[in-house]
Amino acid sequence: MSDKIPEGNRSARERLARQREQEKGREKRRRTLIVASAVVGVLALAAVVGLIAANVSKDGGEDTASGPAIAPSGASGEDALTLPVGAADAPSTLTIWEDFRCPVCAQFENALRDTVSELVNDGQVRVEYHLATIIDGNLGGSGSLRAANAAACAQDAGKFAPYHDVLFSNQPPEPEDAYGKNSRLIELAGKVQGLDTPEFRSCVEDGDHDSWVKKSDTAFRKGGFQGTPTVLLNGESVFPSKDGEQISPAALKKWILAANKGKKPGTAAPSDPDAPAPSSAASSSASPEGSATADGSATPSPQGDGPADPAAPSSAAGS
Repeated sequence: MSDKIPEGNRSARERLARQREQEKGREKRRRTLIVASAVVGVLALAAVVGLIAANVSKDGGEDTASGPAIAPSGASGEDALTLPVGAADAPSTLTIWEDFRCPVCAQFENALRDTVSELVNDGQVRVEYHLATIIDGNLGGSGSLRAANAAACAQDAGKFAPYHDVLFSNQPPEPEDAYGKNSRLIELAGKVQGLDTPEFRSCVEDGDHDSWVKKSDTAFRKGGFQGTPTVLLNGESVFPSKDGEQISPAALKKWILAANKGKKPGTAAPSDPDAPAPSSAASSSASPEGSATADGSATPSPQGDGPADPAAPSSAAGS
């Protein structure tokens, strides 16, 4: 018997082999196309997610800004982290660390505002404001950062003090994070004459001072402070109490006038480079003795039963 394969059978087998190779080639190309399409889809999704993230940050969501810390005009002190209000040569200095989302800060400001303004206008005290963003870190959101940046933009326009007051007077409920929207911050600028300008809007929307605000918050956290508000009179903590006496408008005025006894009121403008330094400059690194808890809520001093004045710090959680 011959061991040779008939010509016809050999041709049929070769055709089948070629078909199988062709099918394998088509299957390989199909899989390659599927993988390539998946990669393109992932890249497209990443681009969309990136765009959404960029838009959220633009309107005041999670901030991703980085870069040099641009201090607002007129900022002073170490690393230009101080926003001064009042005569540069006032005999006393009130140092205040605040977060615009902090309810206890709003209670302090709304109750003590008139007294502080009176003493500033009389040249008795210079206020040095510092901004922190602890509520953003505790509760999420970006309202502390966005509001602080807007306040720094107001400083550029020479309107920090009135805008600062507007923000605390109109502070939203803490969980809402309404200050996380630049549109709301710009809307409130309309309450300050001459502030709502194209320059201010651009500064707010672009987050010009975001890195500066973050630097200020870092200084706050490294300063050994317990929470906001932290209030120091000539370096000594006066919030929520001083020497066993709870803070109130009358008590604050008494403490400042006592510290200024025998000293002349200040008259120099905050930006006057020839003005002498305050006689009792507040130390920004001084540690408060009983101010506020790490989450920002007030912890009354163990001395005394707590003030009857509405300015008394509350125990609002997360403030």
